Amino acid sequence: MLLRCVLKELMALKEVEKNLLLVELNGLLQTDDKIALKEITRQLHLENVVGDKVFGSFAENLAFLLEALKRGDKSSSRPVVFVLDEFDLFAHHKNQTLLYNLLDVSQSAQTPVAVLGLTCRLDVLELLEKRVKSRFSHRQIHLFSSLTFPQYVDVVRGQLSLTQDFPQPTFSSQWNKSISKLCEDKSVLDILKRNFNTSKDFRSLQSLLFLVVSRLSISHSTLEEADFLEASRLTFADSKANVLHGLSILELCLVIAMKHLNDTYDGEPFNFQMIHNEFKKFIQRKSHSIHKFEKPVVMKAFEHLVQLELVRPLDSGGVCKVQREYQLMRMMLDHTQVMEALQRYPQCPTDVKQWALSAFA
Repeated sequence: MLLRCVLKELMALKEVEKNLLLVELNGLLQTDDKIALKEITRQLHLENVVGDKVFGSFAENLAFLLEALKRGDKSSSRPVVFVLDEFDLFAHHKNQTLLYNLLDVSQSAQTPVAVLGLTCRLDVLELLEKRVKSRFSHRQIHLFSSLTFPQYVDVVRGQLSLTQDFPQPTFSSQWNKSISKLCEDKSVLDILKRNFNTSKDFRSLQSLLFLVVSRLSISHSTLEEADFLEASRLTFADSKANVLHGLSILELCLVIAMKHLNDTYDGEPFNFQMIHNEFKKFIQRKSHSIHKFEKPVVMKAFEHLVQLELVRPLDSGGVCKVQREYQLMRMMLDHTQVMEALQRYPQCPTDVKQWALSAFA
């Protein structure tokens, strides 16, 4: 928002408007270097310079763009400003080719090029390769919101209120009064306070308000406290706990077995064989509601948990030479998440619940 205001003021100057070329990219839209390169050529109006050649291979595209940027000198070339929103996502592109070449061109004396990156990640420099980092000027500006909570509530009121030129003034007046009243409600203020303490970012606020407003309908034409409560529940929902609700009983039993292993061995890594032994003990001891599954079936269920990233291999980087049954794993859920999900699991067998609650596996 700050950058947008600065660029708007800058572009208001006639001299700048005539000479400056602005290229805006977003990591969420330009998901790889090839798409980003096509977008750059489009914004710089270079599509038809050499016919279809611009849209040949990625190498030709990049070579042509670099040649176009490097041609000329500081006195005759038009300055180009590249704005890369969600900069950290560009760092995940293969070999970081685009970043390297843009920063390389910006360092050269041939063309006046500036590259501005916007990100909410403080560790973004750690994502850059050495060759890219060496081309970076290391100029960083950290912006931390100084917004107070009363100002934050005023922003909410302003976002939800209708303007004076709304076609139906009577409805507009009633709506704005109800919004002001809501912004003084204790439950609503608690929700806003939690969101404020989590992130002062306007995007997260707008995401919350979008969920609130989306509950409106013809029969429900005004916002209520319940709308904020439901929106807050969806916003702060634990995604991993939600995944647990969709597991089969067998997969849930394996999660409980892992929880017991975590408790017993104080978070030490475990393998499938240990989980299977834990599950077998439960089946033999007291379960009348769970079928006896063959080991390959249990293994398949465990592999599904790995795919869902509820469990992860300890050695995820290299090639593991250990048999699958004995590969060391770590659980990506904590005790609280498992227990909360278990309470909400539809038609969960009593034996399974009691096993999860028991101190002994």
